[in-house]
Amino acid sequence: MEHERPVWPVMRQLTDGDPLALGSAAQSETTRKWRGRIADAKVTKSVCPFCAVGCGQLLYVKDEQLIQIEGDPDSPISRGHLCPKGAATRTMVQSPMREYKVKYRRPYGTKWEELSLDQAMDMIAERVLKTRRETWESKDEEGIDINRCYGIASLGGATLDNEENYVMKKLYTALGIVQVENQARI
Repeated sequence: MEHERPVWPVMRQLTDGDPLALGSAAQSETTRKWRGRIADAKVTKSVCPFCAVGCGQLLYVKDEQLIQIEGDPDSPISRGHLCPKGAATRTMVQSPMREYKVKYRRPYGTKWEELSLDQAMDMIAERVLKTRRETWESKDEEGIDINRCYGIASLGGATLDNEENYVMKKLYTALGIVQVENQARI
């Protein structure tokens, strides 16, 4: 018969070779059975979406739910560290205050209304085409062809990668838009 472990913590300190109770003597039978919530989670590497630094993240998924985000110690950029925004990216995905519908407030309106995605995209397309039509310049003062639109500009966000900015630049160039900048760094 195997020797039973003493229940009283002081006795465990004396018998387990842990006189300061810094290890096994400090654990009860209940706490010995505990497992961390990420123990059985699937880990996926990612990049923080908040700024241009591109800190590495480890995403822990369990039962198809994101349960934890931590800094990736293998990342040469962040070496396992995340700023407060990066550490809070889980709430960006799972916050009960996250909006899942398109919201629109009409000019001089005081309330937000929900629009379908198709309706919102149509409104944007109409406004782009209207602005392009109204601000199009075919020729300059000297009669030279310029074919450009100064009524629309674009500033790409810092988390857009080079490929996304390339596609955006192609679209805007096709529309005749010349004021296009980006902050691509990842």
